[in-house]
Amino acid sequence: MKLKIMLGVCCLYSVSALASIEWQTTQGTLKFYGDVEFNVDAASKKHQLTSVRTTAKKDFDAKDTDRWDVNGRILIGFDGLRELDNQNYAGFSAQPLADLSGKVNLDDAAFYFGHQNDWRIKIGRYEAYDMFPLGQDTFIEYSGNTANDLYSDGFGYIYMMKEGRGRSSDGGAIELTKYLGDFTFQVNAMIKDGTTLFDDNTYHGYKLHKDKNVIYLRPVISYQNGFVSVAAAVEHNLINNAYGYNDHNGKWLDQSKRTGYGLTTSWNSEGDFNKSTDGILVNTSVAYLDAEQETDFTAGINSIWKGIGLGYIFAANDIKSFNPSYKGEGEIHAKGKYKLHTINASYLIPDVMELDNFDIYLGTYWSHLDRDKKQGGGDDNRYGARVRFKYFF
Repeated sequence: MKLKIMLGVCCLYSVSALASIEWQTTQGTLKFYGDVEFNVDAASKKHQLTSVRTTAKKDFDAKDTDRWDVNGRILIGFDGLRELDNQNYAGFSAQPLADLSGKVNLDDAAFYFGHQNDWRIKIGRYEAYDMFPLGQDTFIEYSGNTANDLYSDGFGYIYMMKEGRGRSSDGGAIELTKYLGDFTFQVNAMIKDGTTLFDDNTYHGYKLHKDKNVIYLRPVISYQNGFVSVAAAVEHNLINNAYGYNDHNGKWLDQSKRTGYGLTTSWNSEGDFNKSTDGILVNTSVAYLDAEQETDFTAGINSIWKGIGLGYIFAANDIKSFNPSYKGEGEIHAKGKYKLHTINASYLIPDVMELDNFDIYLGTYWSHLDRDKKQGGGDDNRYGARVRFKYFF
């Protein structure tokens, strides 16, 4: 067995190095690596306006009352890969995750196989194509289960084509990807308990009851050359009456009809999306959700230049039905139209103490909620700041 030290690029849009250890065996390559991420946060008020995850904690709760918070996690990764001379390959990835609450969770646990530059099949727990990239997302954090607890009653919903993307705590997924030059076709199918999408299994003030699992189908077509990347996608639940609730008359109402549409584009002035760059990166994305008794629209733009990140997200929620007896948390307690504006900024301090695998990010955000005039009008604001310590090994 041969031991080899490797140095590579850690992620798509940040200037950081990921060191790893590789073992060459008769069955292929086994790689070990790690990712440390700790945050020190301060927020303006006790409650949020949206269900956006502004903490790296796995047990995220939109009703969290912490005004000051230290949170984070350590990820340990194990990847295995075997490639043949005929370009057939198979591999796996496992990523245990330990957070400051003392819990050990899991990011990815996936097996995949295919033919280089032709096709790939993946099965397990993972994230499919990102249809709403956030760039240097220091304070717009979506760590953890992107398919779980995205919607919290009483809070605005920033829909970002993540309901069928993956990493559910109550199900798995199968993905088929086909490569055709600069084009990529991907279909992801995720099977899970659909009520896990909603925090506390509550939607529009009603407690949801599961009848069967949902199956989200999420086809994506993308194009990428040196400077431009474009992708369009749909995510749709195929199973009717998977979950719902009984109204005050005892009538069953199906709430599992959900279809989302998304489009995202990226432009990189350096002409290489796979390497760190001192140039300009700009991402733009739009998403629309047609759900039972609700529609949601989201548009966002963000950019990175020499470690400086700036982004803006607009979201509009049109809620057509809401339980009038709802007494929960948050700022949205009735049907109506709501608009949310979020501005975030970040700054990267690379190579701290001359260590090329240790970075510090400074982040801040401001969110504004504009209520429907029929609901009494008015608005509300939240803001906060974060220092993130990022270390790769």
